[in-house]
Amino acid sequence: MESTDFTMIKPLNNKRTFEGVSDRLKELIFDGTFKPGQSLPSEHALAQSFQVGRQSIREALRVLEISGFITVRPGTGGGSVIEGTMLSKMAGMFLDTFKLHKVSLMDCMAARKIIEVSILDLVLENFDESDIEKLRENIRCARAHLSSGESTFEDNIEFHRILARSSKNDTFCIVIEALLAVYAEVRSKMTVTSKIINKKVLRIIDNHERLVEAIEARQNQVAIELLRDDLSFSEELVLSSAK
Repeated sequence: MESTDFTMIKPLNNKRTFEGVSDRLKELIFDGTFKPGQSLPSEHALAQSFQVGRQSIREALRVLEISGFITVRPGTGGGSVIEGTMLSKMAGMFLDTFKLHKVSLMDCMAARKIIEVSILDLVLENFDESDIEKLRENIRCARAHLSSGESTFEDNIEFHRILARSSKNDTFCIVIEALLAVYAEVRSKMTVTSKIINKKVLRIIDNHERLVEAIEARQNQVAIELLRDDLSFSEELVLSSAK
C-alpha cells in the first residue's frame, strides 16, 4: 500500500475537537493526500498525530462515515477506508424529504423530464464509443434478466445513470441520482401481475435500444422524442401505482 507522510497533520487549537479532526481529514481527502480505496491510519496513529484523545478520533470518523467520506470495514484488514458514498447519502436525504411530503411526486416527475432531456443534449455532444457500449451492455443484461424471469428494475435505473454519466457533467449525475431515488422508491412498491410487468418492461427495453441507436447515429431530434416517450411511460407507471 502507498505510504503517506502524516507530518501534514497538525495539532488542533480551536473548535470542538472531533469537528476539527473531521474537517482536517476532509481537507486531506479533497487535496488527494488520502485517495479513494486507501485506508486511514489507525485510531491510535491519528490520535498521536492530532494530539487528541482516541474518543475524539472515533467521533470524527463517525462524522465522516455518516457524511459518506469513508466506509468502516470490520474484521482483520478492515478499518476506515476512503470510499465516497456521498451520492447515495444525498439521494437518501432527498428521498427522506420526499417522504415527508415536502416534495410532490408530480414535481419530481416534471423535474425529471426536463432535466433528463437537458442531460441528453449534452450526451449528444459528448458521448463516446465506451458510453454506447455501456448502454448496450445494460440493455443486454436487461433482456437476459427478463428472459430468465428476473427483475429488470435495477437495469432500468442504471440505464439512466449511465446516460447521465455520458453527458460528462458531474452536476447532472448528482441531480439525477436524487430524482431516481424517488422513482425507485415508488416503482418498488408497484403491485401488478407478472404478465403486465413483462409487457411493460419489454416496451421500456425496446425503447432504450432505439434511443441508443438514435444517439449513436446522432439523430438528435429522434433521440429526444424517444427519451420523452420513455419518461412519459415511466411517469404513467409511477402515477398509476401511487393511486
